[in-house]
Amino acid sequence: MQLDPFAPVAELTRQLIDIPSVSGDEMAIADAVEAALSASPHLEVLRDGNAVVARTSLGRARRVIIAGHLDTVPIKDNVPSTLSDDGTEIVGRGSVDMKAGVAVALSLAVELTDPVHDVTWVFYDLEEVEATRNGLGRVSRNHPEWLEGHFAILGEPTSGVIEGGCNGTLRADVRIGGVAAHSARSWKGVNAIHGAAPLLATLATYTAETLTVDGLDYREGLNAVGIRGGIAGNVVPDECVVTVNYRFAPAWSIEEAQDRLKHIVAGAGLADWDLTFTDLSPGARPGLDDALAADFVRAVTTASGSEPRAKLGWTDVARFGELGIPAVNFGPGDPERAHADDERCPISDIETCRAALAAWLT
Repeated sequence: MQLDPFAPVAELTRQLIDIPSVSGDEMAIADAVEAALSASPHLEVLRDGNAVVARTSLGRARRVIIAGHLDTVPIKDNVPSTLSDDGTEIVGRGSVDMKAGVAVALSLAVELTDPVHDVTWVFYDLEEVEATRNGLGRVSRNHPEWLEGHFAILGEPTSGVIEGGCNGTLRADVRIGGVAAHSARSWKGVNAIHGAAPLLATLATYTAETLTVDGLDYREGLNAVGIRGGIAGNVVPDECVVTVNYRFAPAWSIEEAQDRLKHIVAGAGLADWDLTFTDLSPGARPGLDDALAADFVRAVTTASGSEPRAKLGWTDVARFGELGIPAVNFGPGDPERAHADDERCPISDIETCRAALAAWLT
């Protein structure tokens, strides 16, 4: 399917939704995006797998990166796109997360031939799957020079509000030991599932902190997200594993967040336990004191009256943070609608975000 990047941005959003692009199956949409960008002589177009990068080279003093992912979670009878009954929303898989944001970027990439900053437009694959496969991460490893810049905007859904930085996230398996025995003679063993009770009680009563980082308030979260143990209905289990997820403010490094979780688990008073980290993703400070970020905040605040807020989930702004590039989330759509069967994005959000970005870049 061909894309018309000069179509009204709402129509372009629908064209993008109508190209199925579940994670791992992004070739068709990447081909269409590449073709649309390649017709613009002011852009150098590059490709790595199913990630497409287009950039201007106008000799500007500063370079901005505007990025968005092409993939979606699995389709559930919500492609092709439709309009809501009142015609104000686009309904379909990816409308929020994040083909509306991609439409905004693609539309501006071909239209803005003379932006005030050089711009690198990044459209990448495999965001909705495990971090090791992420297309933006792959590009940063294979072609780090493609992602050189001074400030980045990720078009994740924020309802058109700037969301600075993001929380980090880690997961850990806490193994509680016991002694196996026949359940008819349970006093001969030590029940590992019962032994997990102090940890579960600690997590259930834990009060998550809210930390202010560069003027934005990040609420943390600490939860048991999985538990397993036992091998048969007549055996006292000798092992129980509780999986814990800690969403931590960008005030903490990965190492500091690990130490904080270890301290909490140790304080639960478990008799026999060990801890293994299974997933580690750093947070990102908002970096709103950067000159380009501050300028962007002023432009969006003037246009919409909305003030920046913290991004409480994890997004790929953390990857830009690791590259030393201040980054914010800014895009159309309510993030709470992402991945819903009736995923839908207000057309007004799409048009407002496009207008704000266009005004700032020109």
